Amino acid sequence: MLHEPAAKQEADNASDWKAKLGIKLFWLYCIIYMGFVALAVFATETLKTPALAGVNLAIIYGMGLIIFAIILGLVYNHACTKKENEMNQKGAE
Repeated sequence: MLHEPAAKQEADNASDWKAKLGIKLFWLYCIIYMGFVALAVFATETLKTPALAGVNLAIIYGMGLIIFAIILGLVYNHACTKKENEMNQKGAE
């Protein structure tokens, strides 16, 4: 028995653009994350200092990384949806 996709698959005219954007956002996140790792390796005392409401910098930075990843995901989704609509509209004409 063959199973077909649940949703109709159409050509993705924006796939190259989405891949390039994804790689750029990945490297942006990597740079921010490398800052956290560098602090953890070379400046552990800095991470122990209270930063916000008595919470140390390690916790603030770590939570910031999580929130930043979510924001990057939302930005990626929004940008890709906009580009897909734009390029698929051009392809239909």
